Amino acid sequence: MHNFRNMRIWHESIDLLEKIHAITKTYPKEEQYGLISQMRRSASSIPSNIAEGSSRDSQKEFKHFLSISLGSAYELFTHLEISWRMEYISEETKEDLMQSTNELERKISSFRKQLN
Repeated sequence: MHNFRNMRIWHESIDLLEKIHAITKTYPKEEQYGLISQMRRSASSIPSNIAEGSSRDSQKEFKHFLSISLGSAYELFTHLEISWRMEYISEETKEDLMQSTNELERKISSFRKQLN
C-alpha cells in the first residue's frame, strides 16, 4: 500500500483542482449545472482516484484507479477546450491549465508504469 498523502501526483492534482475551482467561479451562472459541474467533478476525480487506489491490496487494483485518474485528466482537457471555444477563458488560461493537466497526466502515467 502507498500513502497517497506522501505522493507528489496527489498533491499536484489537488493544486490543479484548486485552479479549476478558481477559474470556474468566473463562468456564467447558466453553466452551474453544466460545464462548471463537469469540470469540477473531473478535476476532483483525479486526486480522489489516486487516494482510493492507494488503499487497494494489489498493484493491479491501484493501476486501475490510476487509469481512471488519467481518464478524468483527458476529460478535463476536453472541458478546457470547450471553455475556450465558448469564450469563458482566454487562450493563455487554457494553455496554462492544459499544460498543468498534461504534466500531471505524464507523471501519473509514469508512476503507473512503475507499478508491478
